[in-house]
Amino acid sequence: MGKSLASVALMTLLAWPAVLSAATGVEGARLWPAPDHTRLVLDTAAKVDHNVFSLTGPARLVIDMKNVDLRTDFSGLDLSGSPIKRIRSARRNGNDLRVVLDLKDDIKPRSFQLEPNQQYGHRLVVDLIDEGGLKTQKPATPTVAQNPNGKRDIVVVIDAGHGGEDPGAIGPRGTREKDVVFSMAKTLQRLINENPGFTAKLTRTGDYYIDLRSRTLLARKHNADLFVSVHADAFRTPQPSGASVFALSERGATSESARWLAQSENRSDLIGGAGGVSLNGRDEMLAGVLLDLSMTASINSSLGVGSSILGKLGNVTKLHKRGVEQAAFVVLKSPDIPSLLVEAGFISNPQEERNLASSAYQRKLANAVFDGIYDYFAKTPPPGTLLAHQKASGKIGGSISQYRIRRGDTLSTLAREYQTSVSELMRFNGLNNDRVMVGQTIRIPAS
Repeated sequence: MGKSLASVALMTLLAWPAVLSAATGVEGARLWPAPDHTRLVLDTAAKVDHNVFSLTGPARLVIDMKNVDLRTDFSGLDLSGSPIKRIRSARRNGNDLRVVLDLKDDIKPRSFQLEPNQQYGHRLVVDLIDEGGLKTQKPATPTVAQNPNGKRDIVVVIDAGHGGEDPGAIGPRGTREKDVVFSMAKTLQRLINENPGFTAKLTRTGDYYIDLRSRTLLARKHNADLFVSVHADAFRTPQPSGASVFALSERGATSESARWLAQSENRSDLIGGAGGVSLNGRDEMLAGVLLDLSMTASINSSLGVGSSILGKLGNVTKLHKRGVEQAAFVVLKSPDIPSLLVEAGFISNPQEERNLASSAYQRKLANAVFDGIYDYFAKTPPPGTLLAHQKASGKIGGSISQYRIRRGDTLSTLAREYQTSVSELMRFNGLNNDRVMVGQTIRIPAS
């Protein structure tokens, strides 16, 4: 009897590690549809050993996970806007889990795991890449809007940082960077599009993630005159505050030049924008010289427009640094497009977190960023643009001014004083009617 009990105890001990190893579970799931891919995220209690493969006839994607339990319900996921028709799951080999995605069309899968962050624990990420959508969603021809007089618009591509599964920095009250910067990017886009001679495009139009290289690729596809990436800074302590503007550093330019010259697919790309110079067929030395010249000109322009934006930001908020800083951020590494990263403030600072969550404060920052952009291009407009035509004919040359409404002011009196119209002032400031309040600040277009 004693021997029998000992045998049972031994068998129980031997089985114990297997029980422990099967404790990892899928705790939750999220779906992030984007124009060219859909991201499925599975929350897991720990890292999981997994395998992903596709099947055809009909199209399916299989996700096998070893020693994993299902502890969530996939039926709660909204599959609209995704290539997924249905999600099924079943036990396999005793302790394993198989998840099957029934698809509308064939896709290219990609999977990887993410470490825990401020908001989520361990995650298994499965991207369903629509290669056809990738070609159709990203424009094959440059975005160059034409004005009635045949002069093109200045194209500004605005990049809201982070998105989707990547929340960015999170403030002490739970404000997420990705939400703040997307709201601010949309506000900036509206301001830019309301002004003749400008067109603004967004890199992302919803809550999904775009990899950093694809953001700069979109700017090139749109033939952008300027690329502005909007972020909110964070630090390990709550004290730091203030807005910052970054351009590409010389070290970043050097590494990017080497990357461009090393990758043969880049050789056919133009540097210098529309009508620029192709590196294709150039010998190594000449290609390097042309690329360095383009990089230098791009950085100088970035510093110029960055300084203009920083000056305007300093009128409406505290600055973290008085000058444009330089760093090797990947999103700034366009060899022929002036590129800036604007840190709207420190979301880790309690007061700035409250400010950044306010739509009125976001609008104030967006106004300042656009004023800086307008001032720079009014002084140095790209050839062939409406602003270049207006400058040559003496119609512009000054900067946008800001006016604080005083008692007795009306839009009609201000329109007469500044030689513009009430409708133009309303359009320029995004007003729905001609009523203004004492203390309100409005923007006056340069005449």
